[in-house]
Amino acid sequence: MEDPAGMTNWRKATRSSNGSANCVEVGSAPSLVGIRDTKNRAGGTLVVSRRAFGSFVTAVKADRF
Repeated sequence: MEDPAGMTNWRKATRSSNGSANCVEVGSAPSLVGIRDTKNRAGGTLVVSRRAFGSFVTAVKADRF
């Protein structure tokens, strides 16, 4: 499957290591971020703006969920 929106530099989230069943990868494009399931890459990719992803990461780090 071709990466949507020219996503490159896919990397697995650090929390997905050590045999975790919940594996997530993050990829990047000039103004977008892609998020997909490492174990089911063909299952689709969520694509959001870098700003939205940054807000999400900030909220998670602040434990707002």
